[in-house]
Amino acid sequence: MLATPGSHVPPGEEWVHEVKWDGIRLLGDSPAGRTQARLTTRNENDATTAWPEIADGPTRDLLVDGEVIALNDGGLPDFRVLMDRMHNRDRRKAARFAAERPATYMVFDLLRLDGRLLVDEPWTERRKVLEGLHADGDLGSWQVPGTYEDGHMLHEVTKQQGLEGIVSKRRGSRYRPGERSKDWIKLPHRYRASLVVGGWRPEVGTEGGTERLGALLVGQPTPDGLIYRGRVGSGITGKRAQRLGELLRETGRNPFAGPDVDPDGGVPAVDAKGTHWVEPLLVVEVETHGTAVAAASYEGRLRQPSFIGIRDDIEPKDL
Repeated sequence: MLATPGSHVPPGEEWVHEVKWDGIRLLGDSPAGRTQARLTTRNENDATTAWPEIADGPTRDLLVDGEVIALNDGGLPDFRVLMDRMHNRDRRKAARFAAERPATYMVFDLLRLDGRLLVDEPWTERRKVLEGLHADGDLGSWQVPGTYEDGHMLHEVTKQQGLEGIVSKRRGSRYRPGERSKDWIKLPHRYRASLVVGGWRPEVGTEGGTERLGALLVGQPTPDGLIYRGRVGSGITGKRAQRLGELLRETGRNPFAGPDVDPDGGVPAVDAKGTHWVEPLLVVEVETHGTAVAAASYEGRLRQPSFIGIRDDIEPKDL
Protein backbone atom coordinates (compact mmCIF):
# COMPACT_ATOMS: atom_id res chain seq x y z
CA MET A 1 0.00 0.00 0.00
CA LEU A 2 1.39 3.35 -1.04
CA ALA A 3 0.74 6.85 0.27
CA THR A 4 -0.66 9.71 -1.80
CA PRO A 5 1.31 12.99 -1.82
CA GLY A 6 -0.44 15.69 0.18
CA SER A 7 -0.21 19.47 0.52
CA HIS A 8 -1.12 19.78 4.21
CA VAL A 9 -1.51 17.73 7.38
CA PRO A 10 -5.04 16.23 7.35
CA PRO A 11 -7.07 17.48 10.35
CA GLY A 12 -9.30 15.57 12.71
CA GLU A 13 -9.21 12.67 15.14
CA GLU A 14 -9.69 10.11 12.36
CA TRP A 15 -6.02 10.56 11.43
CA VAL A 16 -2.84 9.38 13.12
CA HIS A 17 0.67 10.42 12.12
CA GLU A 18 4.07 8.73 11.77
CA VAL A 19 7.60 9.73 10.82
CA LYS A 20 8.41 9.23 7.14
CA TRP A 21 11.67 7.29 7.05
CA ASP A 22 14.38 7.97 4.47
CA GLY A 23 15.12 4.34 3.67
CA ILE A 24 14.15 1.33 1.54
CA ARG A 25 10.65 -0.13 1.65
CA LEU A 26 10.63 -3.90 2.22
CA LEU A 27 8.09 -6.58 3.11
CA GLY A 28 9.26 -8.96 5.82
CA ASP A 29 7.83 -12.49 5.56
CA SER A 30 8.58 -14.84 8.45
CA PRO A 31 6.73 -18.12 7.71
CA ALA A 32 6.16 -20.67 10.42
CA GLY A 33 9.01 -23.13 10.79
CA ARG A 34 11.67 -20.93 9.20
CA THR A 35 14.52 -19.36 11.17
CA GLN A 36 15.11 -16.61 8.64
CA ALA A 37 12.66 -14.09 7.23
CA ARG A 38 12.36 -13.36 3.52
CA LEU A 39 12.73 -9.72 2.55
CA THR A 40 11.23 -8.49 -0.72
CA THR A 41 11.09 -5.13 -2.49
CA ARG A 42 8.00 -3.42 -3.86
CA ASN A 43 8.83 -5.08 -7.20
CA GLU A 44 8.78 -8.48 -5.46
CA ASN A 45 12.53 -8.93 -5.82
CA ASP A 46 14.19 -11.04 -3.13
CA ALA A 47 16.53 -8.79 -1.11
CA THR A 48 17.16 -11.15 1.82
CA THR A 49 20.88 -11.64 1.15
CA ALA A 50 21.57 -7.91 1.31
CA TRP A 51 20.35 -7.53 4.90
CA PRO A 52 21.66 -10.39 7.10
CA GLU A 53 21.20 -8.41 10.32
CA ILE A 54 17.51 -7.98 9.46
CA ALA A 55 16.74 -11.38 7.93
CA ASP A 56 17.51 -12.98 11.28
CA GLY A 57 14.26 -11.63 12.65
CA PRO A 58 11.25 -13.23 14.36
CA THR A 59 10.51 -16.95 14.29
CA ARG A 60 6.75 -16.50 14.53
CA ASP A 61 4.56 -16.70 11.41
CA LEU A 62 3.91 -13.15 10.23
CA LEU A 63 4.10 -10.74 7.30
CA VAL A 64 4.94 -7.08 7.88
CA ASP A 65 5.51 -3.89 5.92
CA GLY A 66 8.31 -1.55 6.88
CA GLU A 67 11.36 0.52 5.99
CA VAL A 68 15.02 -0.40 6.26
CA ILE A 69 17.04 2.56 7.52
CA ALA A 70 20.63 3.33 8.43
CA LEU A 71 22.08 6.43 10.03
CA ASN A 72 24.54 8.82 8.41
CA ASP A 73 27.47 10.39 10.23
CA GLY A 74 25.13 13.05 11.59
CA GLY A 75 22.85 10.47 13.18
CA LEU A 76 19.96 10.86 10.74
CA PRO A 77 18.30 8.17 8.58
CA ASP A 78 19.72 8.59 5.07
CA PHE A 79 18.88 6.62 1.94
CA ARG A 80 22.36 7.21 0.52
CA VAL A 81 23.94 5.17 3.30
CA LEU A 82 22.05 2.17 1.92
CA MET A 83 22.82 2.65 -1.77
CA ASP A 84 25.84 0.32 -1.85
CA ARG A 85 23.85 -2.38 -0.09
CA MET A 86 20.48 -2.40 -1.79
CA HIS A 87 21.61 -4.22 -4.97
CA ASN A 88 24.28 -6.39 -3.37
CA ARG A 89 23.73 -10.15 -3.45
CA ASP A 90 27.19 -11.22 -2.26
CA ARG A 91 26.93 -12.72 1.24
CA ARG A 92 30.46 -11.78 2.27
CA LYS A 93 30.03 -8.17 1.22
CA ALA A 94 26.64 -8.06 2.93
CA ALA A 95 28.19 -9.27 6.19
CA ARG A 96 30.87 -6.61 5.96
CA PHE A 97 28.33 -3.86 5.28
CA ALA A 98 26.22 -5.05 8.21
CA ALA A 99 29.23 -4.89 10.55
CA GLU A 100 30.39 -1.47 9.33
CA ARG A 101 27.02 0.32 9.32
CA PRO A 102 24.16 -1.90 10.52
CA ALA A 103 20.65 -1.27 9.29
CA THR A 104 17.41 -1.28 11.26
CA TYR A 105 14.02 -2.53 10.10
CA MET A 106 11.26 -0.10 11.11
CA VAL A 107 7.98 -2.05 10.92
CA PHE A 108 4.82 0.02 10.58
CA ASP A 109 2.14 -2.47 9.51
CA LEU A 110 1.12 -6.07 10.10
CA LEU A 111 -0.48 -7.98 7.21
CA ARG A 112 -0.52 -11.60 8.45
CA LEU A 113 -0.21 -13.33 11.80
CA ASP A 114 -0.20 -17.09 12.45
CA GLY A 115 -1.72 -17.82 9.04
CA ARG A 116 -4.49 -15.21 9.32
CA LEU A 117 -4.55 -12.28 6.89
CA LEU A 118 -5.18 -8.92 8.56
CA VAL A 119 -5.35 -6.66 5.50
CA ASP A 120 -9.12 -6.15 5.84
CA GLU A 121 -8.86 -5.19 9.50
CA PRO A 122 -8.83 -1.43 10.26
CA TRP A 123 -5.45 0.20 10.84
CA THR A 124 -6.20 0.59 14.57
CA GLU A 125 -6.59 -3.17 15.00
CA ARG A 126 -3.49 -4.05 12.96
CA ARG A 127 -1.47 -1.51 14.91
CA LYS A 128 -2.67 -2.79 18.28
CA VAL A 129 -1.62 -6.36 17.45
CA LEU A 130 1.72 -5.14 16.03
CA GLU A 131 2.54 -3.19 19.17
CA GLY A 132 1.67 -6.22 21.28
CA LEU A 133 4.08 -8.41 19.29
CA HIS A 134 6.83 -5.84 19.77
CA ALA A 135 6.18 -5.53 23.49
CA ASP A 136 6.34 -9.33 23.88
CA GLY A 137 9.63 -9.55 21.98
CA ASP A 138 8.10 -11.56 19.12
CA LEU A 139 9.62 -9.30 16.46
CA GLY A 140 13.23 -9.93 17.44
CA SER A 141 15.41 -6.99 16.38
CA TRP A 142 12.68 -5.44 14.26
CA GLN A 143 11.50 -2.09 15.62
CA VAL A 144 8.05 -0.49 15.71
CA PRO A 145 8.25 3.32 15.50
CA GLY A 146 5.84 5.49 17.43
CA THR A 147 2.65 7.18 16.25
CA TYR A 148 1.48 10.69 17.11
CA GLU A 149 -1.86 12.40 17.59
CA ASP A 150 -0.64 15.90 16.74
CA GLY A 151 0.30 15.89 13.05
CA HIS A 152 1.20 19.58 12.91
CA MET A 153 3.62 19.18 15.80
CA LEU A 154 5.23 16.13 14.19
CA HIS A 155 5.50 17.89 10.84
CA GLU A 156 7.31 20.83 12.41
CA VAL A 157 9.60 18.72 14.61
CA THR A 158 10.67 16.42 11.78
CA LYS A 159 11.48 19.46 9.67
CA GLN A 160 13.60 20.98 12.44
CA GLN A 161 15.43 17.71 12.98
CA GLY A 162 16.20 17.17 9.30
CA LEU A 163 14.01 14.07 8.91
CA GLU A 164 12.33 13.27 5.58
CA GLY A 165 8.77 14.13 6.57
CA ILE A 166 5.60 12.49 7.92
CA VAL A 167 2.90 10.05 6.82
CA SER A 168 -0.68 10.56 7.99
CA LYS A 169 -2.94 7.48 8.11
CA ARG A 170 -6.68 7.16 8.47
CA ARG A 171 -7.40 5.08 11.57
CA GLY A 172 -10.10 3.02 9.90
CA SER A 173 -8.15 2.31 6.72
CA ARG A 174 -7.72 -1.21 5.34
CA TYR A 175 -4.43 -2.31 3.81
CA ARG A 176 -4.61 -2.43 0.00
CA PRO A 177 -1.50 -4.22 -1.37
CA GLY A 178 0.09 -2.41 -4.30
CA GLU A 179 -2.47 0.41 -4.35
CA ARG A 180 -1.81 4.10 -3.83
CA SER A 181 -4.45 5.16 -1.35
CA LYS A 182 -5.72 8.50 -0.09
CA ASP A 183 -6.10 6.84 3.30
CA TRP A 184 -2.34 7.34 3.63
CA ILE A 185 -1.01 10.86 2.97
CA LYS A 186 2.72 11.56 2.72
CA LEU A 187 4.19 14.99 3.40
CA PRO A 188 7.93 14.98 2.63
CA HIS A 189 9.94 18.05 3.51
CA ARG A 190 11.66 20.00 0.78
CA TYR A 191 14.46 22.37 1.67
CA ARG A 192 15.72 25.48 -0.09
CA ALA A 193 19.40 26.37 -0.30
CA SER A 194 21.39 29.10 -2.01
CA LEU A 195 24.48 27.60 -3.65
CA VAL A 196 27.24 28.73 -5.99
CA VAL A 197 27.68 27.38 -9.53
CA GLY A 198 31.15 25.97 -10.22
CA GLY A 199 30.52 24.19 -13.50
CA TRP A 200 27.98 23.00 -16.04
CA ARG A 201 27.41 19.83 -18.02
CA PRO A 202 25.87 19.61 -21.49
CA GLU A 203 22.47 18.10 -22.06
CA VAL A 204 22.66 14.41 -22.95
CA GLY A 205 22.94 13.99 -26.70
CA THR A 206 24.47 17.41 -27.38
CA GLU A 207 28.06 16.67 -26.36
CA GLY A 208 30.71 17.51 -28.95
CA GLY A 209 28.39 19.51 -31.22
CA THR A 210 26.21 22.45 -30.30
CA GLU A 211 26.18 21.79 -26.59
CA ARG A 212 23.17 22.87 -24.57
CA LEU A 213 23.37 23.38 -20.83
CA GLY A 214 21.70 20.49 -19.07
CA ALA A 215 22.94 20.52 -15.46
CA LEU A 216 24.84 22.64 -12.95
CA LEU A 217 27.54 21.60 -10.50
CA VAL A 218 26.98 23.57 -7.33
CA GLY A 219 28.82 24.09 -4.07
CA GLN A 220 28.69 25.70 -0.67
CA PRO A 221 31.19 28.46 0.21
CA THR A 222 33.21 27.71 3.35
CA PRO A 223 36.38 29.17 4.90
CA ASP A 224 38.24 26.27 3.22
CA GLY A 225 36.85 26.94 -0.24
CA LEU A 226 33.85 25.95 -2.35
CA ILE A 227 32.71 22.51 -1.18
CA TYR A 228 30.98 20.40 -3.82
CA ARG A 229 27.33 19.61 -3.01
CA GLY A 230 26.09 17.93 -6.15
CA ARG A 231 24.69 18.15 -9.65
CA VAL A 232 21.37 19.84 -10.43
CA GLY A 233 19.55 19.11 -13.68
CA SER A 234 15.85 19.04 -12.87
CA GLY A 235 14.13 22.33 -13.68
CA ILE A 236 16.75 23.54 -16.17
CA THR A 237 15.08 23.77 -19.57
CA GLY A 238 14.56 26.18 -22.45
CA LYS A 239 14.98 29.85 -21.54
CA ARG A 240 16.35 29.01 -18.11
CA ALA A 241 19.22 27.06 -19.63
CA GLN A 242 19.87 29.83 -22.14
CA ARG A 243 19.91 32.51 -19.43
CA LEU A 244 22.29 30.48 -17.26
CA GLY A 245 24.63 29.99 -20.21
CA GLU A 246 24.76 33.75 -20.76
CA LEU A 247 25.71 34.42 -17.13
CA LEU A 248 28.38 31.75 -16.60
CA ARG A 249 32.03 32.63 -17.25
CA GLU A 250 34.00 29.59 -18.31
CA THR A 251 37.49 28.89 -17.04
CA GLY A 252 39.87 25.95 -17.33
CA ARG A 253 40.13 25.58 -13.55
CA ASN A 254 38.01 23.43 -11.25
CA PRO A 255 36.84 25.89 -8.54
CA PHE A 256 35.82 23.26 -5.99
CA ALA A 257 37.98 22.48 -2.98
CA GLY A 258 39.62 19.07 -3.30
CA PRO A 259 39.84 16.14 -0.89
CA ASP A 260 43.10 17.53 0.50
CA VAL A 261 41.05 20.40 1.92
CA ASP A 262 37.82 18.60 2.76
CA PRO A 263 37.02 14.89 2.31
CA ASP A 264 33.63 15.85 0.92
CA GLY A 265 34.90 18.64 -1.29
CA GLY A 266 36.19 16.76 -4.30
CA VAL A 267 34.02 16.31 -7.38
CA PRO A 268 33.47 12.60 -8.23
CA ALA A 269 34.90 11.53 -11.57
CA VAL A 270 31.45 10.67 -12.91
CA ASP A 271 30.36 14.29 -12.35
CA ALA A 272 33.61 15.92 -13.44
CA LYS A 273 33.75 14.14 -16.82
CA GLY A 274 32.66 16.49 -19.59
CA THR A 275 32.10 19.41 -17.21
CA HIS A 276 32.77 23.00 -18.26
CA TRP A 277 34.29 24.75 -15.24
CA VAL A 278 33.17 28.31 -14.52
CA GLU A 279 34.13 31.18 -12.25
CA PRO A 280 32.25 30.67 -8.96
CA LEU A 281 30.30 33.92 -9.18
CA LEU A 282 26.68 32.96 -9.80
CA VAL A 283 24.33 32.07 -6.92
CA VAL A 284 21.30 29.87 -7.60
CA GLU A 285 18.40 28.67 -5.47
CA VAL A 286 17.99 24.90 -5.22
CA GLU A 287 15.27 22.78 -3.65
CA THR A 288 16.19 19.36 -2.28
CA HIS A 289 15.02 16.49 -0.09
CA GLY A 290 16.74 16.50 3.27
CA THR A 291 19.22 18.93 4.81
CA ALA A 292 21.93 17.89 2.37
CA VAL A 293 23.86 21.15 2.66
CA ALA A 294 24.14 20.82 6.42
CA ALA A 295 27.50 19.75 7.82
CA ALA A 296 25.88 16.74 9.48
CA SER A 297 24.56 15.27 6.23
CA TYR A 298 25.99 12.13 4.66
CA GLU A 299 28.73 13.27 2.26
CA GLY A 300 26.95 16.62 2.04
CA ARG A 301 25.29 15.75 -1.29
CA LEU A 302 21.97 17.04 -2.55
CA ARG A 303 19.20 14.47 -2.89
CA GLN A 304 16.77 14.79 -5.80
CA PRO A 305 17.61 18.49 -6.26
CA SER A 306 15.73 20.82 -8.56
CA PHE A 307 16.67 24.25 -9.89
CA ILE A 308 14.42 27.05 -8.61
CA GLY A 309 16.04 30.19 -9.99
CA ILE A 310 18.94 32.62 -10.15
CA ARG A 311 19.72 34.71 -7.06
CA ASP A 312 20.88 37.99 -8.54
CA ASP A 313 20.22 39.71 -5.21
CA ILE A 314 23.13 38.03 -3.39
CA GLU A 315 26.77 37.17 -4.11
CA PRO A 316 28.84 34.16 -3.04
CA LYS A 317 30.45 36.19 -0.25
CA ASP A 318 26.98 36.72 1.25
CA LEU A 319 26.69 32.97 1.82
